[in-house]
Amino acid sequence: MEEERLPAGIRLRCPRCGAGIPASDCAACGFSITVRRGIARALPPETQLRLAGFIRDYERVRKAEGRGSDCGDYYLELPYRDVSGKDPAQWRIRARSHDYVVRRLLPDRPKGRVLDLGAGNGWMSYRLSLAGHRPCAVDLLTNDSDGLGAARHYRARLPALFPRFQASFDRLPFADDQFDAAVFNASFHYSEDAEASLREALRCVRPGGLVVIGDTPWYPREEDGRRMLAERQAAFLQRHGVAGDSIAMLGFLTDGWLQEMQRALSIRWEVHRPWYGLAWAMRPLAAKLRGHREPSRFRLYVARKDA
Repeated sequence: MEEERLPAGIRLRCPRCGAGIPASDCAACGFSITVRRGIARALPPETQLRLAGFIRDYERVRKAEGRGSDCGDYYLELPYRDVSGKDPAQWRIRARSHDYVVRRLLPDRPKGRVLDLGAGNGWMSYRLSLAGHRPCAVDLLTNDSDGLGAARHYRARLPALFPRFQASFDRLPFADDQFDAAVFNASFHYSEDAEASLREALRCVRPGGLVVIGDTPWYPREEDGRRMLAERQAAFLQRHGVAGDSIAMLGFLTDGWLQEMQRALSIRWEVHRPWYGLAWAMRPLAAKLRGHREPSRFRLYVARKDA
């Protein structure tokens, strides 16, 4: 069936050994990228084994939190309206970040090819498609409620559904220099190796292209970020029976870590600060007055690949 073929127009690279592959099979190491239910599966067996616990726990927590919906309108309205009413504040943040990226960072790239890294149910790829871009959605989850399988809800609204790949950030299955932009979609903090993930994204974009880190929590002090992670793990353990620590993910950003990546990869960060509303802007002051730890803040971090 046509749906079970690899997406046309995307040059591939073996996520296991890094060799270029003209089709689905790697002649160098024997790994094959297969397609099931329209999703290209690009996780080598050893990577699947390493991430199995994280995927299992993450899906369990997301299901318990009521993520996803049986209603197609839920997906079609994102990020501008959460018809489930469960996470309206979070989606307001996502919407403002998305609008800033599209209006301020991508306008000079009409019909551009964009990597949506951490695509989840594909809402950003759907919106980018409507705006005339050519997105490619990447995520670890493939389920039909909160993962790449949920993109089926967008099929009737688009001339063709965007490509979807199950892959890890540190081993992307794409050849060098072919995307105009790569956007970490509220996902960079899930990276096990921040430098490796950023290096991979930069490898995949064209000279002059950009990599955007969006909606990853930033803290002025590492101590506050560590406290946030400890609080979240304790809450997850109490509510869901898992601590959410099956992999050693980044969790948050600090200026120090961003500067380390800047030096290691010879890039220069552009920092953008979308306006998320007065209540959001007042959170640090409110926390200080109440004697609480510093709350997270969201910014957009942009690195441009040398032309």
